[in-house]
Amino acid sequence: MKIFQTFPSVLVASLLAALAVAGCKKQDISQDTGPAAPKVTGDEVEFAAGSPQLDSITVEAAQPRTVAIRHLTGRLYWNDDVTVRIFTPVAGRVSAVLADIGQSVSNGAPLAEIDSPDFGQALAATRTAAANLAAADKANARTKDLFAHGAAAQKDVEAAEAAYVAALAEHDRAESVLANYGGSDTSTNELYRLRSPMAGTVVDKNINPGQELRPDMMLGNVAQIFNPLFTVSDPTKLWLQVDVTEGDLPSLEPGQSLSVRCNAFPDKIFPGTVEKIGDTFDPATRTIKVRGSVANPDKLLKAEMYVTVDVAQAADKTADAGVEIPASSVFMLDNQHYLFVETAPGHFKRQPVKAGTETDGKIPVFDGLAAGQKVVAEGALLLQSIVNPAD
Repeated sequence: MKIFQTFPSVLVASLLAALAVAGCKKQDISQDTGPAAPKVTGDEVEFAAGSPQLDSITVEAAQPRTVAIRHLTGRLYWNDDVTVRIFTPVAGRVSAVLADIGQSVSNGAPLAEIDSPDFGQALAATRTAAANLAAADKANARTKDLFAHGAAAQKDVEAAEAAYVAALAEHDRAESVLANYGGSDTSTNELYRLRSPMAGTVVDKNINPGQELRPDMMLGNVAQIFNPLFTVSDPTKLWLQVDVTEGDLPSLEPGQSLSVRCNAFPDKIFPGTVEKIGDTFDPATRTIKVRGSVANPDKLLKAEMYVTVDVAQAADKTADAGVEIPASSVFMLDNQHYLFVETAPGHFKRQPVKAGTETDGKIPVFDGLAAGQKVVAEGALLLQSIVNPAD
């Protein structure tokens, strides 16, 4: 009887013990909340050691910029200081073309012959004016001689002098018109010769034998743009146009060296120089035009060719060039560039910077960051979402 009386007591005790152990385990599970949340203080974020979020964040050291502008695209064009675009000053029909593209010409060399009534009329007017001047000169001299012998009146002398002055003025006017055409009164017919006003190479030609020409001839498909018959230039001296952004302006100044490359000759570098920096931004592209000159002694480069341009920073201004970081480090907030720097392991701080324009995956920073500082290269937006969850 005693055995059966004690069994229920033992069973009750065992059940109570099992319930107690289960309660303890449940309490331990409820207290296991995982890794601690990052601590946010203003613009700073601090992660606990071993936080899994740190696996999504990588940092890189900011590197000093030794080149202010890299791999810009430029366009080559004729140097206007050694280029002339030649039009016809007379109307007429082209009877012969005397020069072709690639031909070297001297100053005054004939380029084409034009059968021109305009030139013939100017030539006739000049010869008529010369004859009238000679007649007026003789009449003036004869009247003065008669007046000296009492055979002419004073008014006759004055009239002869006035006629001579008028004939002289008309002769000068006619000769000026003919000279503007490039002719002289020694020409024998109305065949006008279009000449080059400078020495150089014929680099463009838009004229054919039998073509009718007018001084006001324009391109039929481009309004208000005159079509030159010949373009004479010096191909060894080219101009270069580069469109640069506002952020690159502090790194530019006239006289800087250029390194020009093209796809046709990828292993060759053509030297150049920055000459002019424009004063107006293009409202569409928000860039400013920079003009440079390029030496082309072997005539390998061609006008209207697109090239890659490097502008080297002056050695004494390298400190002002700023630093360079991955473009993924920078983000915009209220029209201001920001990034995160690592101040200690697991400790990051957001700070504003003055950044330029991305090039080849890198972005220049001119203010707010020093060389050697560690910036968040991947994970900047994750940190921003922690600092400002509403953004």
